[in-house]
Amino acid sequence: MPRALIRRVALAACATTVVTATASGTANASGTFRLLVFPNQSHSAVYGFIKSAARSIDMTMYELHDNAVVTDLVKRRKAGIKVRVILDRRRTSVNASAYKALKAGGVGVTYSSSAFVYTHQKTITVDRARSLIMTGNLNSKDYAHYRDYAVFDTDTADVSAIERVFNADYAKTSVTPSDGHHLVWSPTDAQKRLLPLIKGARHSLDVEEWEFDDTALVDAIVADAKRGVAVRVVGMNRSNYRGWFRSVVDAGGKVVTYNGKTGRYIHAKAIVVDYGTATAKVFEGSENFSDNSLNHNRELGLIVNASGVLRGIETAFRSDFAGGTRFGGAVPLLRD
Repeated sequence: MPRALIRRVALAACATTVVTATASGTANASGTFRLLVFPNQSHSAVYGFIKSAARSIDMTMYELHDNAVVTDLVKRRKAGIKVRVILDRRRTSVNASAYKALKAGGVGVTYSSSAFVYTHQKTITVDRARSLIMTGNLNSKDYAHYRDYAVFDTDTADVSAIERVFNADYAKTSVTPSDGHHLVWSPTDAQKRLLPLIKGARHSLDVEEWEFDDTALVDAIVADAKRGVAVRVVGMNRSNYRGWFRSVVDAGGKVVTYNGKTGRYIHAKAIVVDYGTATAKVFEGSENFSDNSLNHNRELGLIVNASGVLRGIETAFRSDFAGGTRFGGAVPLLRD
């Protein structure tokens, strides 16, 4: 079979995977947004997204250790596509191999600015028209067990804002990010955007976070529980979070944890407020509940009311909540 035909067949297969996932409800379409849920889905939709680029690819990634992604980025560059990548400068133990391969393949690749403690953002923008905002890294060793989410965003104002920040971060120049219509940026305004989201809960609040020790956000969750909001938290069973989990439980909320040694690993960062009501909203992004993540890192998330994104994340959350260990159980703690 000619190589050109092989390539067309491969790309068609990737597109079919995405469409099938959308139809089955694993990935959800709602207006300008579409959700991916990992590890329920494979990363084929991410690979397909990269391969779909006709003009440009801009990627900011905390960790890149996926040979398929690196290979696809180099192939797109050799096909004449403009490809630029920002990798976190403090994660060279993970990123060095990808950096070297991308550089050798002619891709514009740079390590992140020292203006941020970490560049923890995980975003891909294709053709300056579509962005994929992720909670997880492109590190293939994590794919099988990590709970993560990703949202395709084609809102023009959002994508324009993401590209403007990318251009500045790539050049290592200062910029004040715009939130577009839905974005949440660190260190600019993440805490200010997430606090009213949490405080605005009237009926229910579901939180899934890898890190859980930001005083302002946890205090807001506790206050919700005390005033009768049905609060549920899914997190990782690390000793430095126990006091925070206890404060939520003592206020009337429910907490379940995972130990990370078997089964699911909670790496997601998501908040669902008042699911099933007309005012329901969902946050998804790279921001953890920590001072560093909210106020000192480069991070990106978004807040939307898209029904498909709400439904998909809430469904995954309920599964994780049902499968976790109620806080206080005899589960070995992770070493900090």
